[in-house]
Amino acid sequence: MLTTTATAAPTTGPQATNGAQGAAKPTVVLVHGGFADASASWNDVIKRLQRDGYPVVAPANPLRGLSSDAPYLAGLLKSIKGPVILAGHSYGGAVITNAAAGNPNVKAPVYVAAFVPDEGEQLIGLLGKYPGSEIPDAINEVPFTGPDGTTGTDIYLKADKFRSAFAADLPRSVTDVMHAAQRPAAATHLTDPTRAAAWRDIPSWGPVAAADKAIPPALQRWEYDRANMRGQIEVRGLHTPSWSATPARWRSSSRRPTVPRAEPERPPRGQAR
Repeated sequence: MLTTTATAAPTTGPQATNGAQGAAKPTVVLVHGGFADASASWNDVIKRLQRDGYPVVAPANPLRGLSSDAPYLAGLLKSIKGPVILAGHSYGGAVITNAAAGNPNVKAPVYVAAFVPDEGEQLIGLLGKYPGSEIPDAINEVPFTGPDGTTGTDIYLKADKFRSAFAADLPRSVTDVMHAAQRPAAATHLTDPTRAAAWRDIPSWGPVAAADKAIPPALQRWEYDRANMRGQIEVRGLHTPSWSATPARWRSSSRRPTVPRAEPERPPRGQAR
C-alpha cells in the first residue's frame, strides 16, 4: 500500500531522487508504535521500498508521550528535502498526526492499524470508545525516575498476554523474542492530548487490521471514516500487519470505498465525537 500511496500522492515541489534510476521518488518515513522498535516493525517493508527505489527513514520513536515525541519527529521531518510519505503504526499514528501538521512536504500520512486522533483527544478515550482491546488487561506498569529526578510510569505488556493482545498471528518463537525486546511507552502517551490533526488538511490513506486485538477494528474504521481517507483496505490479520501480512494477503484483502463518504462528517476542530 505504501508504494501505491507514494505513486498516487501529489509530489509537487523539490523531490528526493533515486540515484540509480534518476527517477524522482518521495522519501518514505516509517514511525513505529509502542512495545516495538523501528527494525522489528518495518524491516520487511523497508526492504520492499528500497528494492523499488524509495528513500526510507525509520526513526526511533522515543515513546515518551505526544508532548515530546511529536516535536521530535517534526524536527526530523523538517530535515528531509522534498516530498514525504509518512506512515505510522499503532501509537505512531498519533505521533504523525501531530508532527505532520503544517509541514507542506508531507504529502500523504498513512495509518497502519493506527490511532488517528483529532485535536484535544486523548488515546485513552479513543481506546475505550469500542470494545475488543486486550491491551488494558495486558499492561504491566513499571515506575521510573528521569534524569531530572521526575518520576513516571512505563507501560510494558505482560509475558502471558503479549502474543494474544499484540501479535497472535505470528509464531510463538517470534513473539517471545518480541516480548523480551519490547520498548515500553510512558503512560503519558495515553493521556497527552493531540495538539494538531494533520489529516484535516492532508489526504490520508490507511489499512485496517480486521482482527486487531489491540486497537479495535471498529475504532480504526470509525477513525478512518471520520478522516475521509482516500484509500482504505482491510487486512486479514491482527495488530502487526507490517510483520504478518504478506503482499498476497494485502492484495486479497477487502477494499473499502476510496471516495469521500457523506457520513460520518468531520466534527469541528477540537470537538470529539
